[in-house]
Amino acid sequence: MHKEKHGKGRMAILGPLGTHSEAAGRYLAAKLPESVELVIYPDIFAAIQAVEEGETESAIVPVENSLEGSINVTLDTLAHTDALCVLRELVWPVHNHLMAKCGIGEVRRILSHPQPISQCREYLRAHFPKAELIKTPSTARAAELVAAEPASSGWAAICTERAGKLNGLHTLATEIQDNMANATRFFQLVRRGSTEALPEATKTLVICQMDGTRAGALYEVLREFAERGINMTRIESRPARTTLGAYIFFFDLELGCDEATLAESLSAVREKCIWLRSLGKFPLIVA
Repeated sequence: MHKEKHGKGRMAILGPLGTHSEAAGRYLAAKLPESVELVIYPDIFAAIQAVEEGETESAIVPVENSLEGSINVTLDTLAHTDALCVLRELVWPVHNHLMAKCGIGEVRRILSHPQPISQCREYLRAHFPKAELIKTPSTARAAELVAAEPASSGWAAICTERAGKLNGLHTLATEIQDNMANATRFFQLVRRGSTEALPEATKTLVICQMDGTRAGALYEVLREFAERGINMTRIESRPARTTLGAYIFFFDLELGCDEATLAESLSAVREKCIWLRSLGKFPLIVA
């Protein structure tokens, strides 16, 4: 009970200050009618665990990047807990900037999280073919490391503008991502049963495990949705972590049908699965 009370009004985010997760959290917190305190955690698993244990009321964590694909730690954690559900989904546009203490012609080493390095691959190849690329736990951590070195080191960070400014760096180049449509999906997670589904919900997330040794198992599940006109916007699979060849599937479904039809389809799918769990109905917010 004390943990529940302590966590009220607190939202867990991936730190340190200046990450894309913090930016998404600040954006969402500003849109909510209630006051929200952002609480920084060192990694995605810790942020999700904070919600499970009642340290925070919710967490906002990345699920998928439009260029680099799924965030596996988020999916794997959701697959192995029945304590959480999704309250909101936020699509956050990603803006990557090159920031440093030195001049652009003096850059010899570039630091960032693996995803931004990959998202900016063509830019880096064209402008800094000889620079050493160093992977860090987050873009904000890259900015901190660059800030700790003298300008003469030639270190630079791919990070958010806020991370660079928080660490006293100046901008060498803006919007260096190879694809300007780059965006990341975030889920705001809450404890199951702690709040009602929002009335503006348009999607639902279903997780299940089926018998992968039986031919046509996935087809039979997909057919249950298709025959009832339920639109699937995303399908993803992850290892079940039990035996080799066992997989867990994630289905994003649109709530375009009536409640009875959706319930009927989930009941039919459940009969064809080892287990099935719904992670709630939620609205989509595009920043």
